[in-house]
Amino acid sequence: MSATSSERDAVTDLYADHHGWLQGWLRRRLGCRHDAADVAHDTFVRIIRARNAADIREPRDYLATIAKGLLVDLFRRRALERAYLDVVASLPPAHVPSTEERALMMEALVEVDAMLAGLPAKVREAFILSQLEGLTYAQIAVRLGVTLRTVNHYMVKALESSYLVVAARERGAS
Repeated sequence: MSATSSERDAVTDLYADHHGWLQGWLRRRLGCRHDAADVAHDTFVRIIRARNAADIREPRDYLATIAKGLLVDLFRRRALERAYLDVVASLPPAHVPSTEERALMMEALVEVDAMLAGLPAKVREAFILSQLEGLTYAQIAVRLGVTLRTVNHYMVKALESSYLVVAARERGAS
């Protein structure tokens, strides 16, 4: 039996044994069977991508850990969507973006949010001060109490992370 077949069997067994439990566990936390089904599905997609189903020793703990991370992502996305829709609702009618433009903007906001969430706190703060508040690197250094060289280092890390998000998007589009 090949490793591919063995991994497929492990995923099949994991799904058959624990999908119902996971979906019920999620339904109790979310109060919505549709959201629970989506998150359960995404949990198993993560396992399939990781190709580690055969190595899982405590399946319910492992599934719950992945699902909790996905729930955090779901709640962050919904909060971001609410904030964006509040801004759109306050726009004059002539400036309200189309449904397609709103969807593209939400996708971009979610990617930026994920990129920022993955940065260390000081790097994230330096990037935001630069990009949103328009501070110079020298002003950021004073605000954060670090050297100009450290700010340069922070910005390189933030820009590398931004580049990786763009590169991943382009790979996904091709």
